[in-house]
Amino acid sequence: MGLLPGRPDRRASAGGPLPGAAFMLPQAAQISLARLRFAGQDRQRSVPGPFRVPSVDFSGGKPTPAAPPPFPPLNDPLVSVIMPIYNERELIREVLRRVRAQPFRKQMILVDDHSTDGTWELLCEEEGSRPDTVLVRHEVNHGKGMAIRSGLKHAAGEIILIQDADLEYDPAELPRLLEPIVAGRASVVYGSRFLGRIEKMRLPNRVANYLLAWSVSLLYGQRITDEATAYKIFRREVIQAIDLTCRRFEFCPEVTSKVLRRGERIVELPVRFTARTWEEGKKIGWRDFFQAMWVLVKCRF
Repeated sequence: MGLLPGRPDRRASAGGPLPGAAFMLPQAAQISLARLRFAGQDRQRSVPGPFRVPSVDFSGGKPTPAAPPPFPPLNDPLVSVIMPIYNERELIREVLRRVRAQPFRKQMILVDDHSTDGTWELLCEEEGSRPDTVLVRHEVNHGKGMAIRSGLKHAAGEIILIQDADLEYDPAELPRLLEPIVAGRASVVYGSRFLGRIEKMRLPNRVANYLLAWSVSLLYGQRITDEATAYKIFRREVIQAIDLTCRRFEFCPEVTSKVLRRGERIVELPVRFTARTWEEGKKIGWRDFFQAMWVLVKCRF
């Protein structure tokens, strides 16, 4: 027997639907449900994939020219090699021989910081007559920073290179270090020992160098690995525009700080380094570390 419309079936409300009876939605509800199902299928079919802009070649088949270098390239530049010297009689001949053997035009500026071991006499005897060499002597021992400042007064090259008067660094690497400046890709290049190979450096010296490089990165916003490297190379207009006040080993933190304050970018390239001992002529000490840290902070603020 069928159900009367509007009259609930007591058997169904008491114990569930009648056996064999199908649950039927009203016709309007069935039509609405069907429309929703079809609309969902349409949306699935019409969902677009990621939008891709078609590539268009505006070059007419010609290769796109490379961006110009940030600095004018230098054609066969003169490199002023400033060499601070103090009591290096045993090594100075070999250092000069190796530097002069490198294939670039150079002006040698040898600044003797009042040596007492015969270095100055040797320089006068063997170097004084060379047309590419300038000899400078301090009447009082001032320090490496003052020697570099004295050498800068005589520099005539488009590139300024700092070269120590020992063999901790290998002059054979100089052409590779000069290349970014010559090509116009950099205005300042440092030879990083910590990107290259280090031999015989004591642990306290390593720690001090790490702390100095970390301090530069923290204070000046450019990550560098070797603030105290001796191999520092500059375009002439960069280093000549900096007002240096250093006298001793604070040259490194001062020039690094002021170069970065000018907005220059330091390019680092790996170099080999073989450390000397005090007995072999090493001159920098732990007091110079604290002086360097102070200069980094002072120049920042």
